[in-house]
Amino acid sequence: MLRFSAHEYPYASQRQSVFARNGMVAASQPLAAEAGIAMLRAGGNAIDAAIATAAALTVVEPTGCAIGGDAFALVWVKDKLHGLDASGHAPASLSIDAVKSAGHAKMPVHGWLPVTVPGIPSAWAALSERFGKLPFADLLQPAIALARDGFPVSPVVAHQWEIARREYQASREREPALEAWFATFLVDGEAPRAGQLFRNPAQARTLAELAETKCESFYRGAIARRLAAHAAASGGHLGAADLAGYRPKWVEPIKASYRGYDVWEIPPSGQGLIALMTLNILQGFDFDQRDSQLTWHRQLEAMKKAYADGLHYITDPEHMRVACADLLGADYAARRRQEIGERAQPPRHGDPHASGTVYIAAADGEGNMVSFIQSAYHGFGSGVVLPDSGIALQNRGSEFSLEPDHANALAPGKQTFHTIIPGFLSKDGVAVGPFGVMGGYMQPQGHVQVVMNLVDFGLNPQAALDAPRWQWLGGMKVGIEQTAPRDLAFALARRGHEVQVACDLTDYGRGQIIVRDPVTGVLCGGTEPRADSHIAVC
Repeated sequence: MLRFSAHEYPYASQRQSVFARNGMVAASQPLAAEAGIAMLRAGGNAIDAAIATAAALTVVEPTGCAIGGDAFALVWVKDKLHGLDASGHAPASLSIDAVKSAGHAKMPVHGWLPVTVPGIPSAWAALSERFGKLPFADLLQPAIALARDGFPVSPVVAHQWEIARREYQASREREPALEAWFATFLVDGEAPRAGQLFRNPAQARTLAELAETKCESFYRGAIARRLAAHAAASGGHLGAADLAGYRPKWVEPIKASYRGYDVWEIPPSGQGLIALMTLNILQGFDFDQRDSQLTWHRQLEAMKKAYADGLHYITDPEHMRVACADLLGADYAARRRQEIGERAQPPRHGDPHASGTVYIAAADGEGNMVSFIQSAYHGFGSGVVLPDSGIALQNRGSEFSLEPDHANALAPGKQTFHTIIPGFLSKDGVAVGPFGVMGGYMQPQGHVQVVMNLVDFGLNPQAALDAPRWQWLGGMKVGIEQTAPRDLAFALARRGHEVQVACDLTDYGRGQIIVRDPVTGVLCGGTEPRADSHIAVC
């Protein structure tokens, strides 16, 4: 059992860890968390709560996820962890030649070309069918009501909405497919302000259809036909066969043992492997202080090495050139550890950047726990929206390489390297709990930091999230939050790191943690101070 110190970071958050016995939902938006806890109060379980929260988040936090995005889940049920990969693949007609013929030297971020088959609706349906207790249609009712009746936009979401408006405006003239986004997500041409009511009646109708058909309409019904027709009419590659042939995959989670705890991640094409490789390297060091230059230096160097390998090897598992077991081997970790010296070193590969995602942690009084993450990738995604549907489509395909020899080279029907990753901790075969830190390439970096905060430094879940974070930004560049001790910035610079002090804390990930006492069953939760986060309990 984790034993927490009293260490807090009051300058980062005024929250305290939350305790409950019968159920808990931690999410980045209060209305969504309350939608999930309502399912527990109605007799549902943690899986029902996670689905209801996820559906609500597509309405109240469209800056981080969308119906047309991807999802992954780690689900603890009856003393076993299950993994769900609901990430999509490239359309059958999309190829490197097709992208280059359209005038692109690399995969674009906006428009139809980066759109892959969405997996989120399939994740909701698959989780409900296998593990849920309540009727599937009930789970989407809170989201339907929020979209139909409106909701007040929360502050961080409003900030990100305006950023998205400016980005799409810059691409509007060269990407006509973005026009439906402006019609769907703006009010009189402007992003909604914090506290302003926003309604999305088209999304309410779509969610109602998904509820009625258990999401079959999205892949093999009326919505699928509309998506394929819109793609054909506006230059997209997403076809009816791409949607009809899609199914999510139940997968075996991968793990690394870290100081007696098992840290679990989804296997590739997700980047959770990078977090595990980093922890394998760091396990050979002793850490007596969290906020010390040597701790941060070693963490950053280990992360750079793991990312260099991850960005070089991780892709669709059917196209992986190196096995996960080889990258997680103790001998390989030891060799990489020996390469870490007193000075910062450049990585061999990679150039991380930020994105938009939402993460949910849920638990019930029966011992079921869910680590769930979903995303449209960059903010609202590709900017492509199916007219009169509220469905924004992801731009996950922007991760593909157009270099034919690259492991993650674009190919028809292939899954790309994926940034969104749920995490889970267990010890001696007993669940400790779900954790996650959303935010593109920040995610494995956040996973490593919160795991070490919990395990190495004894921080409680809230303090583990409040603590200032570092981030490798690519090359020799590293970022640290402005809440970090200033002497750390100078010390890292003396070691050769190119240090940038961040002003926008939303670039450093947004996470949730729930841990369960194995004896009493008491749940202890922490929620992200860098978002509009909330923990709902029952």
